[in-house]
Amino acid sequence: MKITKIETFTNEFVSFVKITNDSGVEGWGQMSTYNADITSLIFHRQIAKWCIGKTLSSDKPDFSDLIQKITEHEHKFPGSYFLRALSGLDTALWDLYGKILELPVASLIGGSPKKIRAYGSSMRRDISPLEEAKRLCDLRDRYGFDAFKFRVGSECGRDKDEWPGRSEEIVKTVTKALGKNVSKLVDANSCFSPIKAIEFGKLLEDFDVSHFEEPCPYWEHEQTKEVKENLKIDVTGGEQDCDIALWKSIIKSKIVDIIQPDVMYMGGINRTLQVAKIAEEYGIPCTPHAANLSLVTVCTMHFLTAIPNSGKYLELSIEDESYYPWQKDLFLNDPFKVDSGKVEVKNIPGWGVEINPKWLESSQYKVTSI
Repeated sequence: MKITKIETFTNEFVSFVKITNDSGVEGWGQMSTYNADITSLIFHRQIAKWCIGKTLSSDKPDFSDLIQKITEHEHKFPGSYFLRALSGLDTALWDLYGKILELPVASLIGGSPKKIRAYGSSMRRDISPLEEAKRLCDLRDRYGFDAFKFRVGSECGRDKDEWPGRSEEIVKTVTKALGKNVSKLVDANSCFSPIKAIEFGKLLEDFDVSHFEEPCPYWEHEQTKEVKENLKIDVTGGEQDCDIALWKSIIKSKIVDIIQPDVMYMGGINRTLQVAKIAEEYGIPCTPHAANLSLVTVCTMHFLTAIPNSGKYLELSIEDESYYPWQKDLFLNDPFKVDSGKVEVKNIPGWGVEINPKWLESSQYKVTSI
């Protein structure tokens, strides 16, 4: 098949990609969220030109060489924006192959449709410990979640809390409210120095928290490793990391107990599968980062069905459009319905979602074609 048209539909927060082949079959993907209007410019300048008019196999969903060649063509630009744009191509091609072969992406990459345990992931620090505890308990009772993540520290906070005493209080309040039958995870978003992280980590151990994410500045790998080696609970991270060579170093050096690559930051499913495979060889589980209700979480759902070192659960944001207004009306169907604490990858070709035409009508449009 030949790629004949590549279209993008963009606003500041989201950019969807539509790829059409010479038979008129369409595949939908998405670039990483936030500053998506900038990412879309990079997509058409540095990515679309390398794949428009290319001929790919119609019956074998293997385009990893195309993805690799594009990164080689643009080797002087190996950074985050380029890979956030590349994810739009990768995810759209997977959807296209799913439509052609009439299979969900999960089945194309070695998995299958199934239900997946999810943890409810809070994104908020502007909420009191008591308010957070109340809403997590409500979500537990309404949807059957048996795992939640909440925020501690402050983002890149240099040991300063969001407000004095909040982190200690929220750990104690939330864990008491949720009880022993619910798994508790926390995310520090690069807040702490090693000394403070270890001290705080001991508190987490005392209150049965099992997952301590990004305790130190994420780029300071030795600091994170020091924390990991001094705590019994899982120290996790990697969402910001997108370079394959860097990931090899993180995994081989055993910087974290659990890796958390983001499918969209990584440049798509192909490159994230490479990272998961390396981690598998070292016995390290993979629980990807998926922090909003866009296509990133849909892709992660399919991804988790396919890797043998899948972590315990899917990250599922509990923030709706009241907190992230840009999430409103992205899809006609709801791929994130939770039942008994699980979401379902359904037996529908491609990603199994339908982009809302009204959202597309309101977006900025650009096309690269033959």
